[in-house]
Amino acid sequence: MKRLLVGSVCLIGSTVALAALPPPTPQQAEAAALAKAKTAYAGTVASYQLCQSINAIAMKYKTAGTPNPAPCVAPPPFVPPATAAVAPAPAPAKK
Repeated sequence: MKRLLVGSVCLIGSTVALAALPPPTPQQAEAAALAKAKTAYAGTVASYQLCQSINAIAMKYKTAGTPNPAPCVAPPPFVPPATAAVAPAPAPAKK
């Protein structure tokens, strides 16, 4: 019973603490977007490397008459996401 009470108090306390956090600054948002893009790119590179290793093993144990494995497509170079620091073009003035 004591554990349940302590657990529920901690849950309510953490909910209140998270609700009071301020929104991220533009620099923090850009850093988060860059980290997300780098993580996604790392996943793409890992998939490419896995494809290469699978193809190497498949070629090693390939028997005569079986088709070659599908070629791996290399990921493009990493391009960081566009930053919000670049001001958008102003809207045209109404007449």
